[in-house]
Amino acid sequence: MTLIKSISGIRGTIGGKPGDGLSPLDIVKFASAYGSWIISQDSSKKVTVVIGRDARLSGQMVNNIVCGTLVGLGINVIDLGLSTTPTVEVAVTELKADGGIILTASHNPKQWNALKLLNNKGEFISDSEGKYILEQAEKEDFTYCDVNQLGSYEQNNNLLQLHIDKVLNLPYVDVDAITKANFSVAVDAVNSSGGIVIPMLLEALGVKTIHKIHCEPTGHFAHNPEPLPEHLRDLSEAVVKTKSDVGISVDPDVDRLALVCEDGEMFGEEYTLVAVADAVLQHHKGGNTVSNLSSTRALRDVTEKMGGSYSASAVGEVNVVNMMKSTNAIIGGEGNGGVILPELHYGRDALVGVAIFLTHLAKYGKSCSMLRKSYPNYYISKNKIELTPEIDVDKVLVNVKEKYAKQPVNTADGVKIEFDKEWVHLRKSNTEPIIRIYSESESVSTADALAKKIIEDIKEIIKK
Repeated sequence: MTLIKSISGIRGTIGGKPGDGLSPLDIVKFASAYGSWIISQDSSKKVTVVIGRDARLSGQMVNNIVCGTLVGLGINVIDLGLSTTPTVEVAVTELKADGGIILTASHNPKQWNALKLLNNKGEFISDSEGKYILEQAEKEDFTYCDVNQLGSYEQNNNLLQLHIDKVLNLPYVDVDAITKANFSVAVDAVNSSGGIVIPMLLEALGVKTIHKIHCEPTGHFAHNPEPLPEHLRDLSEAVVKTKSDVGISVDPDVDRLALVCEDGEMFGEEYTLVAVADAVLQHHKGGNTVSNLSSTRALRDVTEKMGGSYSASAVGEVNVVNMMKSTNAIIGGEGNGGVILPELHYGRDALVGVAIFLTHLAKYGKSCSMLRKSYPNYYISKNKIELTPEIDVDKVLVNVKEKYAKQPVNTADGVKIEFDKEWVHLRKSNTEPIIRIYSESESVSTADALAKKIIEDIKEIIKK
């Protein structure tokens, strides 16, 4: 059993003793801490919190506990039921709520679940807010309401459609162009909420031919729910078999988007953001973009080609959003298929990605594989080196930075070293003595070779 507490929320495997897994008692304690914090933000009024969940097996159970706990604190709860992470984010501001909780373990397997916490802007809570909530949860110093002050509970099933309507109204979405393109689209929603909302969106965009696989929201994930190439073989085969123009895959909470070309080859999760940003930049030449330090350089190339400025943030959605705000970026996200468009909300949103990508593909007028070939081609190699517990990982990273002091080095999150159009990014794990090593180059072999060189450097540093 596993229970992980972090500033962004709490996640764990279902079952086990309290404190070992995500037990009902842990859920109550953490929901109480969050609810108490929300109340403290404005104690002069009755506060409202929006709840939404993905389709995983434990979702209804966790939802019942969270909603009941918040009502017990005197909080009014609006329950969206089966929903998506970006839909809950949109709902917080649309319904003028004071916060939101998304019940999802994102791409983790079905035995996991989590509580992800939002502020009154529909954005993930800050580092300091997260730490405070964790401290309150440990203290268990909560005050519940008497019977006359209990909060209310209501269900609202209209937000998925509202979210879709907002996406359709974006200036980068052209329903007529998509309709005329007469696309055939295959969808793999890994048996979660995306199986409901992605077909709804496609129909609203004018797509008449939709081939659904793993779209029943049963929570019995048909494959590993992370939308990586090795997990999308069913979708790849379906695209070729049905002669679809594109394949769409989302993770269980629908904030990540991966695409498959008409020939069954992966468009590349890293290139979801690149293609969508390219489409948006057509409307905003000179606009700024942001992704994290471990994302492909291709976004920088596309941005600079359009006269804009690219910035790299520390890894993590909160860090990307903060960088986007500080640089006034028009679009940003992460190389895991996460697209963030501030015009709608500051959160990764696969619905936004699908609608803008299909518009872009329709106007491009060629195949999905041809569109992919139009972008700079880079490959990322992902490796790690395991160290013994007594080794000072921070000191190792400092030594690597000093060794490559003549190169451009970014230490905002670990150590990132640039070599012309190649780079390597080293990040230490917060839970174990491991250094994760990401490298990118214009071929798989050179990316692997770059990582191997850095690993050898680390081994030499440790010897000394």
